[in-house]
Amino acid sequence: MTRKLLLAALLAAVLPAAALAQTSQSTGGPVATAWGPRIGFASGPDQLLMGAQLELGEIAPDVTIIPNVEIGVGDHTTTFSISGDAHYHFRVQNSPWRPYVGAGLTFIHYSFDVPPGFDDSETDLGASLIGGAIVPTRSGSRFFTELHLGLGDIHDFKLMVGWNFKM
Repeated sequence: MTRKLLLAALLAAVLPAAALAQTSQSTGGPVATAWGPRIGFASGPDQLLMGAQLELGEIAPDVTIIPNVEIGVGDHTTTFSISGDAHYHFRVQNSPWRPYVGAGLTFIHYSFDVPPGFDDSETDLGASLIGGAIVPTRSGSRFFTELHLGLGDIHDFKLMVGWNFKM
């Protein structure tokens, strides 16, 4: 039952962002250019993370906005987070790799494993500094890897990888 609720929450977070991106195209605003899964691990608490993201391009030259959701398990804690990241992509001559730096805000809900009959959870807000790189694949999608350094009551750091499929 918990897995079904988490999946429903994941879809509820990603689908409105996709609809917003599609309607923004007609108004000259951000356009959804890609979407995809993301997976990685985090510390503080130590967790395996799984999630999805949407890439909104054309914000400014070389700038993208990346709303994403993640579910984390491990360290006697389950987390659910919703983030909004902004990335600035650098151009590297003679290389398909595009390194980027950025920052983001994260709302995170912690649910701690406690003895039966007790409910221990909290919701916090934090920020992160981001560094990563993205590279196109032969199929036209893009592979990425990134590191997040947490500021505030979120994961201390995260190492993520994923694929963005062109829309």
